[in-house]
Amino acid sequence: MSQSIGTRRQLNMLSTPAVIFTLALIAFPFAYTIWLSLHEFSFGGSATLNYGRNYLLMLQDGEFWNGLKITLVLYVLSLVLQLVLGTYVALLLHSSKKLSGIVRTLMISPFVLPPVVVGMMWLVVLDPSIGAANWLLESVGLPRSDWLASPQWVIPTVAFIDTWQWTPYVALIVLGGLQSLPPNVYEAAQIDGASRWKTFWRITLPLLMPTIVTAAILRSVDLLRFFDIIYITTQGGPGNASNTLNIYGFRKGFEFFEIGYASALMITLSTLVLGAVVVLTQARKRVAW
Repeated sequence: MSQSIGTRRQLNMLSTPAVIFTLALIAFPFAYTIWLSLHEFSFGGSATLNYGRNYLLMLQDGEFWNGLKITLVLYVLSLVLQLVLGTYVALLLHSSKKLSGIVRTLMISPFVLPPVVVGMMWLVVLDPSIGAANWLLESVGLPRSDWLASPQWVIPTVAFIDTWQWTPYVALIVLGGLQSLPPNVYEAAQIDGASRWKTFWRITLPLLMPTIVTAAILRSVDLLRFFDIIYITTQGGPGNASNTLNIYGFRKGFEFFEIGYASALMITLSTLVLGAVVVLTQARKRVAW
């Protein structure tokens, strides 16, 4: 017993430097950003304490509220699409045992592609003049669309691009959950004569909810700080139609050099991400079985 305690202490001592380094790596940038958000600061100048004035200015900033609305709309739309389609694809793969291995390998390719590659690829596909998307619309008798250049269509289009890339990721998570479900429950449902539809709604979906919520947590962290695809395809345009909080904070910091205000925007965005994760984590505890 004493030998195992001694071994455990030695392991703790060996891991302590790595833990301290990891905490410092996370804590220092976050604390420094909070410090910057309480100051008026720009590159090449000195920081002046403004006692939270950046946050007061943010509450009076119409662009902030517009960015918050766009961030939330894009988050909800993308998350719902990815969870629904990912669950559907996972069910198809689970029911087709022969193709699941091949299709699963092919499905990995979208979400391992760099965002730059995905953004440039869809810029070509959605090009108003030479893009394949408008060619397909015209081939079935529908009018052309401006897609990323249209204020009405830019958010659904960006949500579609992100859904195309990350639905396979959600599907693989849900597929893992499906393969871990207890088979005896389905045997009992078959004996009772339950239809496939009732089996899905009464057994599969409730048992899958912890896995689906886990996928929602993982995707929420990325979706709320959505940056790469938007910056590559629209840079927040047309106008400010896709100017999310992350894009707005980036432009304030690195185009207008208002580092203090940009830091306040990023702290607000971080709080939003943390809040979503906490809410979904609590939801996962409630649906756990």
